[in-house]
Amino acid sequence: MSSKDLMSGGGDHQPGELHIVGNPKSIREALYIDGPAGQLETLLEVPKHTDRHMVAVLCHPHPQHQGTMMNKVVHTLSRSMNDLGIPAVRFNFRGVGTSEGTYAGGIGETDDVLAVIEWAQKRYNDADLCLLGFSFGGMVACRAALTARPKQLVSVAPAVSNMAALLNGAQPDCPWLVVQGDADEVASCDVLLEWFNQLAPGPELIVLPEVSHFFHGNLTLLRETVVSHLENSWGAE
Repeated sequence: MSSKDLMSGGGDHQPGELHIVGNPKSIREALYIDGPAGQLETLLEVPKHTDRHMVAVLCHPHPQHQGTMMNKVVHTLSRSMNDLGIPAVRFNFRGVGTSEGTYAGGIGETDDVLAVIEWAQKRYNDADLCLLGFSFGGMVACRAALTARPKQLVSVAPAVSNMAALLNGAQPDCPWLVVQGDADEVASCDVLLEWFNQLAPGPELIVLPEVSHFFHGNLTLLRETVVSHLENSWGAE
């Protein structure tokens, strides 16, 4: 799989340029990655100090509801991975931003994720995979995990109510964390809990009180929650 430089619609950087943005401890590189429906617009964010032989791939919210890789929750999850010393790859699904192709109901988007995973693991010499997603991306990441078998799956406010069928009754066979706000106005916490209770063994679930779907005013809490949980789970490895 090949990649080429791009000028991203999400920033003012020039093609081929590596530069420090937001977090002075990380460097961002803009790329295209070959996907099954064409080129996928991608951002690779690499911490200056990589402490683990891992790479993270992140999936954004619904393409038909203004979801992109620049979403604040996805950005926060990318920062969380960099905090843990892990390079983070976020990308636009087919038909979003300058990514080629058209929306494919979560099925084609799963194939996009698997293509990005393949690229990321080649770039980082078969590093262990941490797969993360928010809302629509949270469920697409779950479906991709059935094939990719990541070292860690993180689903944030997954869109269970209209996307659980995407899994066809299966569930990922890997360590799996779900983070959900109990005041979520889009992906109901009650619906998620009903679904959660049908899974065996199911994921680890963290419910954050008085937190809405887009984590308004609570992005730092999300970041700290994810970092703390994964540090405790992984220990000093």
